[in-house]
Amino acid sequence: MGRRNNEPNSILSHRLILPLVCLASCGLVYAFLSAVLTNSRNRVSEFQRLVEDGVASENDGGCCRGIENLELWGAAVKWGSEFKFNSSEGCCNACKSMCSGKDGPSLCDTWVFCGDRKACGSKFGECWLKKQKDSLAPERQEGAPQGEVIGWTSGLIFGKGEGIIGLETEYGTLHIKLLPDCAPHSVAYILELLALHHCAGCQFYRAESRGQSWDSEGNHIKNAAFGPPYALIQGTLEAQGTAFNNLPVEDCPTLRRGSVAWIGSGPEFFISLADHSEWKHEYTVFGSILPEDMHIAEKIATLPTIPDVWNSVNVTVLEKPIPLLLRRIQKSHVDEM
Repeated sequence: MGRRNNEPNSILSHRLILPLVCLASCGLVYAFLSAVLTNSRNRVSEFQRLVEDGVASENDGGCCRGIENLELWGAAVKWGSEFKFNSSEGCCNACKSMCSGKDGPSLCDTWVFCGDRKACGSKFGECWLKKQKDSLAPERQEGAPQGEVIGWTSGLIFGKGEGIIGLETEYGTLHIKLLPDCAPHSVAYILELLALHHCAGCQFYRAESRGQSWDSEGNHIKNAAFGPPYALIQGTLEAQGTAFNNLPVEDCPTLRRGSVAWIGSGPEFFISLADHSEWKHEYTVFGSILPEDMHIAEKIATLPTIPDVWNSVNVTVLEKPIPLLLRRIQKSHVDEM
């Protein structure tokens, strides 16, 4: 009798346990699949964000230039076989979107785009995003086989604290933030100079203060003349014994206080001590002096000079030219640009 009374309870217990086990198992499977799908969605979302950022910027008129017929190498952070754009600008901006802004250096410092339909074939539109071991000495493909066209266009992106070189003088070091996205050919030349480890012949030879035409922040004073003096220091960046090839005209924004620009196709250059909107868009700007170093440029502008006339323009030439040395800057240097 007692056994018969317990059997229904035992059967009932087993019937209750089995559904609970099933429910628990289903819960675990659901949790696992949710985690996997969430990670997958996150990866797809991140990929889509990069694409959207690049596409949205393709026609925004921003500064995003590269060098044609150049393939830069480096560790891939985004594979081009699965990442395509219609233009190099979209690829460039996708790389820019991986820069973390105020939080640190960029996760991507190199973009490589295949934009020549004939040379690229099935690779047309591929956008490879990469990270260099040394962004001031990027790896590159050394020449294509004879008769082969390099269909790639490549460019560099310098994030916070990156792409800074030193222009060393006896009065201090001017730290220059290079602008490869605006003037890629110019920056490539500067990096070649940097690799020489000397710059014999590089010097400042002209210096002109802000005078009474611009205030200490570089703003033009109302109704004042636009020079002379012209608020600049001028020099040359051509190493003796090294052949110089004229540089193409690149991005020519309005000159601001601290802008570093070529005169014509180089190697003559100048650093602006004031805003020069009156010069319109005549000069290729390839860098900018960090604000905390502008006092060095101002100091040079006050050194003894000799008046001269160049092509009917009154100028002042330094009595004693100042030798320049290009050097690398440690990454620990804080970039406030």
